[in-house]
Amino acid sequence: MEAARPPSTAGKFVVVGGGIAGVTCAEQLAIHFPSEDILLVTASPVIKAVTNFKQCILTGDGSQHVYKKLCLCAGAKPKLICEGNPYVLGIRDTDSAQEFQKQLTKAKRIMIIGNGGIALELVYEIEGCEVIWAIKDKAIGNTFFDAGAAEFLTSKLIAEKPEAKIAHKRTRYTTEERKKEAQTKGSAGNMGSALGPDWHEGLNLKGTKEFSHKIHIETMCEVKKIYLQEEFRISRKKSLPFPRDHHNQPVTTDKEVWPVYVELTSEKIYGCDFIVSATGVTPNTEPFLCGNNFDLGEDGGLKVDDHMHTSLSDIYAAGDICTASWQPSPVWQQMRLWTQARQMGWYAAKCMAAATLGQSTDMDFSFELFAHVTKFFNYKVVLLGKYNAQGLGSDHELMLRCTKGQEYVKVVMQNGRMMGAVLIGETDLEETFENLILNQMDLSSYGEDLLDPNIDLEDYFD
Repeated sequence: MEAARPPSTAGKFVVVGGGIAGVTCAEQLAIHFPSEDILLVTASPVIKAVTNFKQCILTGDGSQHVYKKLCLCAGAKPKLICEGNPYVLGIRDTDSAQEFQKQLTKAKRIMIIGNGGIALELVYEIEGCEVIWAIKDKAIGNTFFDAGAAEFLTSKLIAEKPEAKIAHKRTRYTTEERKKEAQTKGSAGNMGSALGPDWHEGLNLKGTKEFSHKIHIETMCEVKKIYLQEEFRISRKKSLPFPRDHHNQPVTTDKEVWPVYVELTSEKIYGCDFIVSATGVTPNTEPFLCGNNFDLGEDGGLKVDDHMHTSLSDIYAAGDICTASWQPSPVWQQMRLWTQARQMGWYAAKCMAAATLGQSTDMDFSFELFAHVTKFFNYKVVLLGKYNAQGLGSDHELMLRCTKGQEYVKVVMQNGRMMGAVLIGETDLEETFENLILNQMDLSSYGEDLLDPNIDLEDYFD
């Protein structure tokens, strides 16, 4: 007897992807069209193909979904430094973060490769385990800060960390606990939704030792080769012990035997219990490209216009999977961040609704000014506009105010106008600076007084 085919469904709106962009898009569509069924297809392994011609989606279980408007929000995949190595962990979603926590409980030393947000958050949260952090740049967090801010934060990294955590007021999205189905190895690795900003809350990131911080940073290097224990023994190479302090210690060989060894391009070799690969992401477009002629951005994302529409009719995209291809505001840039995924999902739903009802819609205000609030090393961090002078060339100047251990304020100015800012600590300047960047007021007459802590800027610019 023939097995029953999974049902096919037809609906106006199908959203693919259960991350923050997809969930936000589906929620908004449901608000615009309360009587419509909105189909949210999640867990990437189920997507087989999008056939634009018939306007239907086939999923891995064989079911078909017919749509009038489709939004692809399938996120991005971690770029692993090495596929298929059991000692290399990528951290991207809640499952991989929990797997990391489990491995960490048995670890004496780990190595973190990468310089993005997840790496920055990890190195500070880990306790009781030696951490060797390899970055390809001169300074930590180069996508977020310049060298000055990096130095301000690094001093915090080396200190002990007794202080209380900053409390968060933010909606947390969690999935209901479900029994883990036996996943094939291929699908287990990179299919969950990206971590939100508070992902390490509630994870106890503690290794086997009793100290809090032991971090050594190797700059300007990348991974050259990874050896398993036996390969390393045969190679007859020597690995280094954990650097104890900054004085010139005699170079000795590590007596400890480790499960895995990493050779860096700087020729240094360290052994460790496992390696965390946190080297960024690539848009997860692969399931959708076969047989479809999407225009792709240089970063491999699906190009979208200022209404989040891809190059194929009735197909939209939002979040990490897409590449913003409109002429951006002079103080906005796309970054694959949780905040932007949410804004794009919300705006994509608005555009799909408007197109369905034959209405026009204006570009959402959130794309006027780049703004991102996060927390690194227990400091509040606010990034505004062209905070790293992105795309401004040499024609700009910086103003700085720094109180060691307390706050770091950097402002990017061009022709007397504020173009961007980095605020670390409780500065209370974000709203004032946001307004000054948006209204492009000429601030030349204020000069250095702009950052004078004795002057209350809010009184000036209310």
